[in-house]
Parts: sequence; structure tokens; C-alpha cells
Amino acid sequence: MKSKKRMPVLLAATMLFGLLAGCGGGNKEGSPANPASGSKQESAGKSIKLTMWGGVPPETGPQAVVDAWNAEHPDIQVEYVRFVNDDDGNLKLDTALATGQDVDLFVNYTLTQVEKRVNAGVALDLSEFTDYNIDEKMGSDAAEWKIEDKYYGVPTKKNVFFFALNKDALEQTGLEVPKAWTWDEARQYAKTLKEAGFQYGLVQHLEPFVDPIDSVLVKEGYVKEDGSSNLDHPLVTTWLETMNAMMKEDETTPPLGEQLTSKMPVENMFLGGESAMINIGEWLIRSSNNMKDFPRDFKIAFAPVPRLSADEEDFIGRGGLGDLISINANSKNKEAAWEFLKWYADGGMAPMAAGGRLPASNAVDQTTAITNLLGEHEDTYDKESLEYVLYGDKTPTFVRSFPQEMVDMRAQEYEKFFLDNQTVQQTVQAMTKRHNDWLKQQK
Repeated sequence: MKSKKRMPVLLAATMLFGLLAGCGGGNKEGSPANPASGSKQESAGKSIKLTMWGGVPPETGPQAVVDAWNAEHPDIQVEYVRFVNDDDGNLKLDTALATGQDVDLFVNYTLTQVEKRVNAGVALDLSEFTDYNIDEKMGSDAAEWKIEDKYYGVPTKKNVFFFALNKDALEQTGLEVPKAWTWDEARQYAKTLKEAGFQYGLVQHLEPFVDPIDSVLVKEGYVKEDGSSNLDHPLVTTWLETMNAMMKEDETTPPLGEQLTSKMPVENMFLGGESAMINIGEWLIRSSNNMKDFPRDFKIAFAPVPRLSADEEDFIGRGGLGDLISINANSKNKEAAWEFLKWYADGGMAPMAAGGRLPASNAVDQTTAITNLLGEHEDTYDKESLEYVLYGDKTPTFVRSFPQEMVDMRAQEYEKFFLDNQTVQQTVQAMTKRHNDWLKQQK
């Protein structure tokens, strides 16, 4: 498998680990509710105690996972600690790792997080274990998580981003469930569905909102051959103008400013029938399966995310694998953590499917995975379209690797455009200039 070199890690992040490593004791905030006292080795039962930190609420799968393991493995007991997967939550995890708090395994949700923790020396190089072939188990997409051709964790989840659609509304308006389409076609769908009585034809979760730009630039390159920024690619302008037209001319999708200031609950709007389509990922299933809090009377269908490029063969969509679970390089129980991690990846994580997390390992049967995903509400979904976006769509995928500070910079500039504070030309120029300035600093 080819070696992958990642962009330099933020100096500030590395300094944080250096400073925290010199702090004794540390703040125990974020530790388990009932932490094991004394050493990790419990004197009475001689069982090993492992602590796993993750960003998913325990009641949506993780607690059921560790309960199942603990019932079968009295000699190795696992405790799950939840941290919120945001800047503050990841800082809490990084602090715990740097100050020697109880962390044996931890979940990374982005490549930049992994790189930072590898540089800090807290993510174990898994090449010391030879009894599990990550490439064979997880497929070629796993290599996106390699750093200098080494794995510092196991990618456990299949990432899926899609459009969820109100199938009843599609049938009433004579629209097909797309298997490949463009943003121009999606715009027309949104118009037709709004005319059918929906407040919005489309709402978008902010997490994948900017993916169309990344889809283009992963394929074409974020940096041109001459070393300058490619954020002035023509399709970046196309995306900005298309979104702006849908917000202000068509009024088929919420204005971004309104969505940001109101913290608009787009999942609720789709499941509540206010919008006929939503751009989101597999985590929607966690809510759409919750009929108590999100009752609905329509069937949900699924479609791939539309492409900006006219040529289908040029399209690459966001996806790949996620939830990279690392072992703390400073854990006193690395071998026990490895045994748990292999079990988790090869099917132990099954209870996570109810929250939308599909196992990536080929040791897990696809039919079983979908059954676990949909549970008792299987008849409220269009399974054929779901199976297509999960397993049938062979479009190449990417894992976003654009540095977070540049992701934030980009958002600052396009928000000004959508708020009518600068033109599309000024927006593209500003993004390109700021990216070029950043690139010069990296030399």
C-alpha cells in the first residue's frame, strides 16, 4: 500500500501536548463516573480494567457494546467514557492523554486529530501486532488513515453521506429516486417538491454542506501544479452560485444565515414533513428510527449526493471509512486493548448500527448490518435505495483531509457571501488569497 504523507500538524496543538505532559495529576473531568481505584489491575478478581473514550452517547450503542464484551470476558472489563466530538471535547481527550489519565482506547473522527496525537506520541503504532490485517479486513479505503504508511488505529465504520428523500412525496410528484444526478437536477427536484406544499424542498446538515467543493478539489487538487491555491476552480463558483440561488431566488432551501443563527434542527424538519429532502449522513437513522420523538408517516428513500461536475466519471464523493480507534501508546494494557479492538471491529460493534454506524469489516455480513441498522422499522424505509447508497454505488470516495484551519477559513468567507456581505468574485478571491498565504507559511 502506498505511503501517505499528511500535512504538518499545527504547532500549537503539539505544544499543548508538550505543556500538558509536564503537569502532574491533571484534571479528572471526563473520567469515568466510577473510575477504578488504584492501579488498573483489580486486586480482588485480577481482571484488567480498560477505559475507552468515544464521542457517541453511550445509550445509542457504545454501552451495549461494552456490556456484551464484559459479559463474555470477565478477565478484561471495559468502561466507556463519552466526550463530545467538538473542539472542547477533543481538547478534554487530549488533556487526558497528555496527563496520564485512564485512557486505553480512544476514537478519532478526523485525520488531523490522528496526526496530532501521533506527533504527541500517544497513538500506538499497530504494526507491532501481526495477527490482524487491516487492509484485508477493511479494504482499500482503510489506507486513507495511514500516516507514513503505518496504522495508528483501526478504521471501524463505513462512512456514508446521502440525500434522504420523502418517497411518498416523490411518488406524488412523479419524481424517481435518483441513482446518479447533478446539483442542477437536485435544484429542480427541490422546486417541484416545494410547489407540492413543502416549506422547503431541501435542507442540509452543516457537516456535509461544503462537501461539493471538496469533491471537486480532492479530484483536481487543492493546490495547482505551480503550488498556488486551487480554490478559484470554476466549480467552486458554480457551487456558491447554485446554493445562493436556491436560498434566495427559489426559496427552496433555508438561507444559511437563518440556519446558523437559529441553529435550525434540519433533521426534525425533514422527519416532521417540513422538508422533502435532506443532505446528511448515516447518523440520520438514529433519529429516523426514533418514532417516539420523531414520528413520521412516510417512507424514506435514499440517493447519492449530487455532483457538480457534468461528467459522472469525474465524480468522487465523500465517504470512505471512519471512527478510527487507537490504543494509547502509554496504556499499561496494550495487549488487552488490542484483543478488544479486534473483537469490536469484526462485529462486536453491531449495537452501534442502530445509531447509524455500519461496521467496515468484511467479517460482518451486509444483510445483517442493514437489519441491525433498521431494526423494527425496516418497512418504513425504501431498502432497495438504501442498499444502493450503502453497498451498490461504486463511485470513488474520499475522506476530507483539508486542514481544519482552512476549512474554518473557507466557511468564514462563504458565509459572508451568503449573507450578502461580499460578491461571489470577492469570496473566491478572498478564499484563494488566504489559502495562498497559508501555503507560504508551510514552506
